[in-house]
Amino acid sequence: MQDAIQKNIHRVSIVRMAETARELGIIVDEDAEECQKAKARADEITSKITDTQQFKKKEMPLQGEISKMLAKLEKEECRMKKVGDQSIETYKDHIQTEKLKLRKQQHKKDMSAKMNTFIQAISCPRVERAYFLKWMRMNLENLSRKVIPNLRKQYKEKCSVNVVLEHKQDIADLDRKISNSSLGTEHFIREMGQLYEAAVFHSKHEKSQNQLEHLPQLCAELLLDGFPLELIDGDASSIPVEWLTSVFSELNTLVKPNNKIVVVTVLGVQSSGKSTMLNTMFGVQFAVSNGRCTRGAIIQLIKVKDDFKPELNCDYLLIVDTEGLKSLELATLDNSQEHDNELATLVVGLSDVTIINITMENSTEMKDILQIVVHAFIRMKEIGKKRKCFFVHQNVGNVSAHDSNIRDRQFLLKQLNEMTQAAAKMENKLELQKFTDVMEYDTENGDHYIPGLWHGNPPMAQVSSGYSESVYALKRHIIQTLKCHKSGSICEFLEWTKILWNAVKFEKFIFSFRNSMVADAYIKLCTEYNRWDWVLRKEMHTLTLEAETKILNHGKFEIPDQCTIEDVHCVLLKRAESDLSKGEKGVIDKITTYYEQGENHVELVERYRQDFINSAKCLRTELSNSIKRKLDAALSRRYATVRVERIKKTCMDTMEKKVLGLLEDCRKNNSDMSDETLDKAFESMWTQTVETLSCTRLQQEDIMGKVLHNLRKNLEPRGSSMAENLDKVKDLNAFSHDKFVVPKIKRVSELPPDRSKRLQEMSDRIIDDCKKYVDDKRASKVDYDDTYIREILNNIDENLKAHENHRITEDLELSLKLHICGFTGKEFQDIHSQFIQDNDPLISLERFKQTYHSGFIDLLHERDQCRKKADEFLNNCLKPAVQTYMSEILSTEIAEEMLTGENALVFGTRTAFQYSILKYLLDDFEFKIYAHFNDHYEYFVKVSISKIITEHFSTENRMSKLEERLLSVVTREIIQAITDSEQSTETNDIKKFTQSFCKKLEHRLVFPRDAVDAFMSLSNVNEKQFAKMLKGSVEEMDWSLKESYKATDIQSKLGNLRPKPEDELFKRVCGCGKQCPFCNAPCEAGGEAHTKHFVSVHRPKGLGGYKHNHSKKLSTDICSSSVYSELYFSCTETKGQRHPYKKYKEIYPDWEIQPDPSIEGTAYWKYVMANFNEQFAKVYSAEPGDIPSSWKTITKNQAEKSLKCTN
Repeated sequence: MQDAIQKNIHRVSIVRMAETARELGIIVDEDAEECQKAKARADEITSKITDTQQFKKKEMPLQGEISKMLAKLEKEECRMKKVGDQSIETYKDHIQTEKLKLRKQQHKKDMSAKMNTFIQAISCPRVERAYFLKWMRMNLENLSRKVIPNLRKQYKEKCSVNVVLEHKQDIADLDRKISNSSLGTEHFIREMGQLYEAAVFHSKHEKSQNQLEHLPQLCAELLLDGFPLELIDGDASSIPVEWLTSVFSELNTLVKPNNKIVVVTVLGVQSSGKSTMLNTMFGVQFAVSNGRCTRGAIIQLIKVKDDFKPELNCDYLLIVDTEGLKSLELATLDNSQEHDNELATLVVGLSDVTIINITMENSTEMKDILQIVVHAFIRMKEIGKKRKCFFVHQNVGNVSAHDSNIRDRQFLLKQLNEMTQAAAKMENKLELQKFTDVMEYDTENGDHYIPGLWHGNPPMAQVSSGYSESVYALKRHIIQTLKCHKSGSICEFLEWTKILWNAVKFEKFIFSFRNSMVADAYIKLCTEYNRWDWVLRKEMHTLTLEAETKILNHGKFEIPDQCTIEDVHCVLLKRAESDLSKGEKGVIDKITTYYEQGENHVELVERYRQDFINSAKCLRTELSNSIKRKLDAALSRRYATVRVERIKKTCMDTMEKKVLGLLEDCRKNNSDMSDETLDKAFESMWTQTVETLSCTRLQQEDIMGKVLHNLRKNLEPRGSSMAENLDKVKDLNAFSHDKFVVPKIKRVSELPPDRSKRLQEMSDRIIDDCKKYVDDKRASKVDYDDTYIREILNNIDENLKAHENHRITEDLELSLKLHICGFTGKEFQDIHSQFIQDNDPLISLERFKQTYHSGFIDLLHERDQCRKKADEFLNNCLKPAVQTYMSEILSTEIAEEMLTGENALVFGTRTAFQYSILKYLLDDFEFKIYAHFNDHYEYFVKVSISKIITEHFSTENRMSKLEERLLSVVTREIIQAITDSEQSTETNDIKKFTQSFCKKLEHRLVFPRDAVDAFMSLSNVNEKQFAKMLKGSVEEMDWSLKESYKATDIQSKLGNLRPKPEDELFKRVCGCGKQCPFCNAPCEAGGEAHTKHFVSVHRPKGLGGYKHNHSKKLSTDICSSSVYSELYFSCTETKGQRHPYKKYKEIYPDWEIQPDPSIEGTAYWKYVMANFNEQFAKVYSAEPGDIPSSWKTITKNQAEKSLKCTN
């Protein structure tokens, strides 16, 4: 047969055979109308191509140098390597202008005739379109066959290890020629993408309609029909984001709800058979012939059969074929290391399974490629994406003996571990020591050995059946692995592509909260954690309030052999700690469950898991300290009142005896006495008794003297000069009036010029804290104690120590402490005087004079006291206790309503709250409001919260409805306590009834002891009748209080609450209170124990008063740009020395300042500064900043839109 074939001189082409078949009446499928039309269109495009490079320049002008320049500008906009000493924002503005020029150039170029024909062809019906693309592929491959194989042969020869350095320029030239000579359908679709991108850009900036809106749908239909799409432009090393966004959006519309995908990617060296393997494995058609190599990354969609979908848990497989990575030696020649790193990071990040293709011929080359891959895997591990991978060893001689390859696997694993350690060191992730720390890699079964495709040299060599068998085995293993894998949606794949591309552009593979998927996952986690946090806080607040009430009631109603108050205090603390332990465990269990369920893309925020667990522990510590502090304070208050109550009790007992004595005398006198005579007798007795009790009065103390004494003790260790200055102070009153101003200080060269301003701000914050402390003590109605001033002085010392870097002088410390002791001493003196006024035994006795008089008259005339005593007990004992309870609980319930009701989204996370505040500022848009926000952030936010609360509760009588609901609960509890006490009291003893009643409510209401004692004296009532009357009085109280709630305005109610609800809500939205060290924007990280601070949107530094040293102009630089520039900064922490922004973490290690990948990201604050530049300059005594021209074009709508983009 071989001889016959060789001797046969009648050779006929397939085309000629088709003609013969027609002559013989045989039907030829190519004669179908759709096929012929498609062939004609394909021939129209390709028939006259003689020079591929010139054809691409003429017919595809948008993807040449312009697209490459755009890609470079995009990366430079992020990396700013050429910014020099000019303003960052001005430089970014310049780049934006250059990009606009290039896009305008693209838009001005009309669509070429060939591209128009191509788009018309793929717009045809599905069958004709498929024929067209097949003809196009065949025609273009015929063109490539003439040129590329020879170029590839020359390239391989030049790349010989021995002579590679000698032919450096030749290799680079050949690589460029191969790229220029390559022409496939992907180039036409790439041109479509560039046409679309230019049209979108033009429509955005010129407010015109995009005339090419139909192109993405065409491309989506091609994907569904199994045709490939370029994901990464291999020539420009970029991703056409607008184009891909529209294509995938159309694709999602076409397939949803069946839009779940799993992504499989192959990585490896050049010409190692990656595309062939994918074609064999999945039946796809990636280009492999004629020496043409894949450029960038190409994707293809494979539909999963319906009966197989439940197993794979997806609707489509997305296969990604990639350009071959180059060895370090070759990459150095054409500077493609960066391109390879970017490519590897992108495709690894997008993949669910990565196949790493290794040829066995060159171990050095393999090591270089693996180094790139390991770096990419570590970057994914950082954000919780631990990928699955398989190693495929191609061109292996013996693949049958698995055990014989053990040595090879061990050697590979050793190299992988070494490279992991080296890469981890470069990525500053030293905890990663083994390859399996970053990848799901089965060391036993994760390697597959595949023989060569051919037995001998192609094309006449026999195909190896072992190749397809080995590839099929690999496919089965991959599918088995995917059965346990969670799929994602098309939209999620698109979003993740954008995230990765932004990270790549910045050369910083940090997945920041500027990325919507990560931000969304983090916000959802924060929202859940904040809900768990609040539930525990509220439970513990209720427990604490009950415990405080029990302590404050201790000893008022018990029998003599009761537990001591110290025992009660200890038991309540232990109970609180036990409940706290359960609560802490509950929150940690919820965090663990949330992560284990794997919903809401929680894997993207895996690295924050421990932060939230630590926050739960921190919450427990915070609540534990708070409970102990409150119960200790309650114990101190009870200690203070016990002494006063004993004196009051003695006075009341004495008065009761005197009244009873007078009563006995009047009864002995049988003659009727007139009311006037009785009143005179009572008045005489009262006056005489009070005179005998005058020695029991509480004495006024010199609180100012005590405060000064404690100040002297505090400053004793500070040396003789401080003591000498303090000795001159005789009266603290002289320091209590004027506003505190920091004393003049000498200029220190290594400290910033605004040192005085910072010290004044620090002093003002300390003074505000002290004022709040004094207000809390006043609200608690306790007497002064020396521990109060000592606590204030200790707080001042801690604050001054925290600001040591500002070089606090002795003069400043003494002046500040004198000022604070001056006004706090005066306040404490007033608190002490008020305590005496409220608790002096004789004054208290005088308040109940009418009660004693009434009791005396009633007993003398033997009148029924039930109604009167019920009203007396209600008005003097019960109603004040209920009003105090309502005041204490209302604040927490208001906060609960704001956190769980219709405002839950506003207060759900710190980021959401910041959005609401900034939106409010934008709506009003007045400079004075922004200035107030900048200079008095805490006060501004609290006022804003108060306004939100007022607005919410002013609607539909919500405040009175809340109060009525809370009152109804406590009213029911009071009536039940009356019933229970009535049933438990065997004898008709009003005293025992009262004690039983108060005991049953000791956890809820604090009863005034003197009022209760006054009520129980001179009482002669029927217990059953009294109980009935008291229930009626309680019901009347319930009605009257509810009516008063409706009549009282909300502002008055909120103003009288302690603690204030806005304070509680502020703690939740303020967070850790840390501010960006460059622009002062507040940290938005969730939880209390987060290890890194971050801000969604940073601000131009000029808004915080930062100005350039020489020009004194406000700075327009934004720190999210500065930290990726070559610029320097100096501050107190650097001791005035210049420090590179890029290494800001050396100075501020706790901050993560993420890059701003778009001009829209910070449009809000750019809009603010552009509009209020001169006003801010005036406030900060500076020159107006140089506003970039693009800032002046930002509209209010764009500013608001930028806010929404970050939330």
